[in-house]
Amino acid sequence: MKRNNKRSDFEIISNWVGDRSKVLDLGCGDGALLNYLAERKNITGFGIEKDKDNWLLSLKNNIDVIQMDLEAGLSGFEDGSFDVVILSKTIQSMHNIEALMKEMLRVGREVIVTFPNFGYWRDRLQILMGQMPISDELPYQWFDTPNVHLCTVKDFDQFCFEHKIKVLDRLVVTKNRSVHFCPNFFGALALYQLVKK
Repeated sequence: MKRNNKRSDFEIISNWVGDRSKVLDLGCGDGALLNYLAERKNITGFGIEKDKDNWLLSLKNNIDVIQMDLEAGLSGFEDGSFDVVILSKTIQSMHNIEALMKEMLRVGREVIVTFPNFGYWRDRLQILMGQMPISDELPYQWFDTPNVHLCTVKDFDQFCFEHKIKVLDRLVVTKNRSVHFCPNFFGALALYQLVKK
C-alpha cells in the first residue's frame, strides 16, 4: 500500500498501540490503518468492514477482514481477545453506540475511538449560517451522509463518565496540530484511548 494513503491521525493511533499487539479495526475501510500499524508496530491485525467495495479493497491489501455489520455486535469474539480495538471515524455512523462500546471494551483490553468533533467552531458557524457543516472531517452533504449520531468532545467526555469508561488519553487536533485551549470549540478531530474502569 502506498504511504501517501495514510491519514493524519494514523501516527497518533500508532503511538497508542504497543509493538506486536493484536488489533481489531472496526469499519476498517481499505485496510490502510492496519497496514500502517503492521509496518510501524509489527501488529497482527484483523478488520471488520460492512461495505463490499471496501471489504474487497482490504482483501487486495492483504488484510484479514470479515464482511459484517457492526450493529450485529461482536459476539463471535471472546472476552479480551484483542490488545486493542479501534473504531476510527466510524462511531458517528453507528445506531447503537452504547451496545457497540460495551462490546468493544469486552473484546479489547484497550479501545481507541476517533470522531469528527461537531462542536468545532467552523461547523458551528456553518450551522449559524443556516447550513449543515461540510469539512475535511465531515465531507458529506446532508442528504447523502452516513452519519447518524454526531457528537462533540464534551458529549463524548460525558458519555465516558456516565458509562464508567476510563480515558487513558485524549487528543484533539485540527490540521495535524494538537488543540489544548478550548478543544471542544477549536478542535476538528477527537481521539480517545479508553479502558473499562
